[in-house]
Amino acid sequence: MAELENPGVMPKLIAFLSSLLERVAESNDQTRRVTTQSQRVSVFHGLSRPAITIQSYLERIFKYANCSPSCFVVAYVYLDRFTHRQPSLPINSFNVHRLLITSVMVSAKFLDDLYYNNAYYAKVGGISTKEMNLLELDFLFGLGFDLNVTPNTFHAYFSYLQKEMTLLQPQPLSLVNVVPPTRSVITFNDDEASHQKQQLAV
Repeated sequence: MAELENPGVMPKLIAFLSSLLERVAESNDQTRRVTTQSQRVSVFHGLSRPAITIQSYLERIFKYANCSPSCFVVAYVYLDRFTHRQPSLPINSFNVHRLLITSVMVSAKFLDDLYYNNAYYAKVGGISTKEMNLLELDFLFGLGFDLNVTPNTFHAYFSYLQKEMTLLQPQPLSLVNVVPPTRSVITFNDDEASHQKQQLAV
């Protein structure tokens, strides 16, 4: 998509995706604390929260992975599919980093003609190659190997991200006192005919 090639778009996209994932992780962390709802521990869970922020981690992946910008939109699609197929594994602060590096790597392998191997992505992600291999396998099974993203699905996700990114831009002074409307996180089922508003794994 031509808009993604614009050098100003990717930093905004990364900032928005980071913000979105941070909100989802925090919400799921709180839900786990206040309810007895079971959240399965998986290979994606770390023993502690990583010190690096989600935004810094995503910026690191963007800097070193050298994958096409479309990979980040497709990685978002994969994360959405994963959380819908694995409701007992919601995104939280203990698994979001490993899910991110895995989803970007899988999308790069699926989309790009040239991509780095698992050992390289493991170094970028700060984990061992053995763990990266295991994460990839678990992620693929968690997705049911459903990796194809149709142009309509890609456009729907990217349009949503674009719209949300424009809402994050600084408002003119005359609008500062206007109360912004509440926004829900929109995710899309792969049935392009019916786009439904849903909370991403919350």
